[in-house]
Amino acid sequence: HASDSDENLERGNWSSKGDYLLSMVGYAVGLGNVWRFPYLTYQNGGGAFLIPYTLMLALAGLPLFFMECSLGQFASLGPISVWRILPLFQGVGITMVIISTFVAIYYNVIIAYALYYLFASFQKVLPWSDCFSWADEFCSKTRLVSDCNATLDGEIIHANYSFITSNNLTCINGTMNYKPVQFPSEQYWNKVALQRSSGLDETGNIVWYLALCLLLSWMIVGAALFKGIKSSGKVVYFTALFPYVILLILLVRGATLEGALDGIEYYIGRQSNITKLMEAEVWKDAATQIFYSLSVAWGGLVALSSYNKFHNNCYSDAILVCVTNCVTSVFAGFAIFSILGHMAFVSERPVSEVVDSGFDLAFVAYPEALSRLPVSPLWSFLFFFMLLLLGLDSQFATIETLTTTIQDIYPKVMKKLRIPITLGVCILLFFLGLICVTQ
Repeated sequence: HASDSDENLERGNWSSKGDYLLSMVGYAVGLGNVWRFPYLTYQNGGGAFLIPYTLMLALAGLPLFFMECSLGQFASLGPISVWRILPLFQGVGITMVIISTFVAIYYNVIIAYALYYLFASFQKVLPWSDCFSWADEFCSKTRLVSDCNATLDGEIIHANYSFITSNNLTCINGTMNYKPVQFPSEQYWNKVALQRSSGLDETGNIVWYLALCLLLSWMIVGAALFKGIKSSGKVVYFTALFPYVILLILLVRGATLEGALDGIEYYIGRQSNITKLMEAEVWKDAATQIFYSLSVAWGGLVALSSYNKFHNNCYSDAILVCVTNCVTSVFAGFAIFSILGHMAFVSERPVSEVVDSGFDLAFVAYPEALSRLPVSPLWSFLFFFMLLLLGLDSQFATIETLTTTIQDIYPKVMKKLRIPITLGVCILLFFLGLICVTQ
């Protein structure tokens, strides 16, 4: 798929510098920026966490990022073949590709969840906005009092709540005990979307609608990559840039809500705690997040950079991509916490009880918060569409890593059979991913 204008006629080059930069940004900016970084910041002392984070970026993240980009660009080879410079270390390249393969399997499952929720958002009433037929007795949007102290005939008694309401008594402030309740969105996630079984030992059947969503997400990936970087380089103009538009919309919507300020205070405002910097854990979290977020040492950076022209300035590229990635993380935190602050305000809990990370943030806490807004299906659609795009361009690069590796080992085969091989990789990984959509 090399065109005549390419410098490297064997493998082809990026059609333009923008294709490369946006592919790199799309690869680096993934779900972790939205669901892991804001939570880590809040957990590790708010604004104070930005100090170790920036230091780790400068000392560990950027140098490695630059090294991988320059290695790939200099050798024009993917993550395994590049180690011809030092055959002893070829194992490092092989491990990178193995890790990328594992990630490619489960990352697309997360995209499938986002697709499922995206389709579920096309309803007048969001299915997780209230306790419907699938809910059990622990499901409630508000906190339920189980028992409390009250005054009866001048004496203070301790009774359960049904007794107190039937006798028209009132609870004394601060004596109420609450039942353990679950938000409807949490039960929807476990009972409807995942159909979660009792444990890992009980696999259950394949959940058919998740399997279809997984198939759809693999079809999107396959379609974007059928001509390798020539086609994916065009798709990323949308998938890498549009999430910023949605983040901005969510931020503006969030900032106008009551209670948004409380959320942001928790995230990076007055609740910041500088003494946390004395703990080693905080520095470890900062380093882990930088590695995780820049996607260093996964092979993708080498693979993407290997399609650069030989004299491209990859030093400025590395700085640009790293800074963009970290600014996005901080920016996403504002969009997340302003809406969670509003949810805490509505459900009369402290922000710390509402906040979560990972799946629980993306598929439980945040959808719950969005379902309480007017025109909730619109916000929900936007949020899951953003998750979908954030996941997809990271997935493109991961699969590109695998096809680049095949190309370096069997260049002649790949030149003739690029499309069948790319599709073959996608189909194989789809079948392996079916394990992840069982109950």
